[in-house]
Amino acid sequence: MSYPARTHAHSEATRLLCAGVRLNSAFRQRVIDELIGHAERPVPPSLGVDLRPVLAHALQARRQEVRTALALLGVWAAFFVVSLVVTYDMMDDLSGGNWEFSFDALLALVPAFEDPALGSESLLATVWVVQYVFVVLALWAGRALSGRRTVVYDVGREDRWQIRSRARRWLGRLVTYVARVFALWYWFGALGGVDDNPFPVIFPLLLAGVVWLHRIRMATVLREQLGRRTFHSSPLPELPVGARYRAVGEAIDREQHAQAAMYDPNRPFVGAGTPYKPWSFALELRRKKDLDGGGVPHQGESGLSSRQVIDMITPRLVALREAAARTSRDRLRELEVEEFVYLPSGAPRDGGVYGPESVHAHLGDAVDEGAEARRHFLRIRVGAWEEQVVVSLFVRVHTQGGMLVLEVVPHVLGPVAEEFREVDAMVESRAAGPLREGFLALLTAPAVTAAAGIAAMRTLFSVCRVWLAAPEYAAPDAPLLSVRELASTPELSLFQEMDVSRYIKTVQDRIAGGVRDALEQRGFRTDRFEQQIVNVRDGGVFIKEISGGTVATGEHGQAHHVEGSPK
Repeated sequence: MSYPARTHAHSEATRLLCAGVRLNSAFRQRVIDELIGHAERPVPPSLGVDLRPVLAHALQARRQEVRTALALLGVWAAFFVVSLVVTYDMMDDLSGGNWEFSFDALLALVPAFEDPALGSESLLATVWVVQYVFVVLALWAGRALSGRRTVVYDVGREDRWQIRSRARRWLGRLVTYVARVFALWYWFGALGGVDDNPFPVIFPLLLAGVVWLHRIRMATVLREQLGRRTFHSSPLPELPVGARYRAVGEAIDREQHAQAAMYDPNRPFVGAGTPYKPWSFALELRRKKDLDGGGVPHQGESGLSSRQVIDMITPRLVALREAAARTSRDRLRELEVEEFVYLPSGAPRDGGVYGPESVHAHLGDAVDEGAEARRHFLRIRVGAWEEQVVVSLFVRVHTQGGMLVLEVVPHVLGPVAEEFREVDAMVESRAAGPLREGFLALLTAPAVTAAAGIAAMRTLFSVCRVWLAAPEYAAPDAPLLSVRELASTPELSLFQEMDVSRYIKTVQDRIAGGVRDALEQRGFRTDRFEQQIVNVRDGGVFIKEISGGTVATGEHGQAHHVEGSPK
C-alpha cells in the first residue's frame, strides 16, 4: 500500500521557491541553467515541491527583467542621442551656423568655451551623460565591493552582507559615500541649469520611471500570485511556448514524483537532503525448530524474502499514519510510504525509463535481487513545518544466503532560505501604494540600471550557451543538483531538531517491529534478533542481545559478531 501521490504544486515550499526565483537572480539563473541548460539530466525526486511552477516563474522573471533592461537601454540611447543633438546645435551656434564636425573645428571652438558669458552652455551636453554614467557605475560598484546585493528589484530592506572581509566592506562603503556626494553634485548642477538644458533632469527621471514600473509589476506578482493568502487559489503559470520548453515540462512532470530515479554512484540520494545517522544490522536466520541439526536453513533456502519483510513493515507504517490522523494533528498523519527503485544512469531521459509500466516492472524485479546497481528501497517521508523540513527514510532489505540484512538511511532536507521567506513581509510592506515604490525607484534607479544591464548580458550568454550546447542531444547523465536542496539551509531550530528526532525514532521502531513480525510469522527465532530495542544517544537502534548476528549504528559504527547461548 502506498500513500497517494501528490504534486505539491501549492505547497508552502513550492511557494517560497517561486518567490526565490523572483527575488534572487543568482538562484533563478541556477534553476534555469539546471532545468533548461542541462536537458540531458533527469530531475531528482522533488520532495514536497513541484518544479514546473518554479521554472515557469523563473522564466517569467527573467523575461520581465530583460524587458526592463531593454527599456533602460532605450532611455540611455535617447539620452546619448539628444545630448549629441544639443551639442551639435551648440557647436553650430558658436560657429555662426557653418560648423562641420572635425577635429580642427573642435579646436577652433575651445576659446569660446572659456567665455564666462556662455554660463551653463559652456558645458557640453554630453558631459552630463558622462557624469551620470559615473554616478551609476560608482553606486553599483559600491554595493558590489561591499558584498551587498546588486539586483534589479531591491526590496528596500536591510542589506545582507555576503562578504565577511571587513576591509572590503569599508572600501565599498567609501566608494558608496563618494558616489552619493557626486550624485548630489550632479543633481545640484542639473537642477540649477534646467532652464537652459532640461535633459540632464528628464532622462534620469525617465530611468527612475522604468524602474518604478518594474517594481510595481514585481509587487503585483508577489501580492497576487505568491502571497500566503493568494497562492493556493491563483492559477499556476505556464511555461513559454516552444518545443524545448514543452519537452522539459513534460519530463519534469514525468520524473519528479515517479517511483524511480536514475543515479550516479558518486552522488546517490540527490534531492533527499543530508544523511542523518544511517544504521544497519545483519542477522543469521535460524528456525525455531532445528533444521539439519544446526538450526540453519538449507543452503540457498533462506525461507524469507525481502518482499515478505517489506510487506510486514508497510502495514505498521500505514497504521501509524492512520492512528496519528485519528488522535492528533501530528505530521505523522501525512506519512508517505512507497516503494522506490534507483537505477544506474546511462539510459536516455526520454527512453521510457520513467513510464508507469517500466517503473512497475523495475519495482517488482528489484525487490528480491539484491543487486549492486539497481537498488530497491522502501521510502518513508514526512513533510513537516509546511514542507520546510522533510524527513525521508530509505529502507533496504536483503535476505540472501541465510542472512537478513536491514539498511536504514534517514535523510533530512532543511528549511528554505530565510531570504525567500521574507516574501510575506515584502507583500505587506508594498500595500502602502505606488508612491512609496516610486520614491524607492528614484533612490535605487542608478544602481538598478547597472544591475539590469549585467543581468541582461548574463541572460544573453545563457541563451547562447544553451543554443550552442544543444543539451537535448547530449549524452545521458544522472541528476546532479536538486532545486529544493539549492534553496535549503542546514540550520534547524531546536523544535525542528526535536521533531526530526521524534519522526525518525518513531518510524524506526515500526520498521523494527515489522521485521520482528516477519521473522515470527515465517518461523524464525526472534530472540536472536532482539530482546529489547531502545533508542540511544546517536539516534540509532541498540539491540540488547543478538545471537548469530551483527549490529552497526552511526556513521562510523562497526559490526561485531557475538555468539550467544541458544534458549
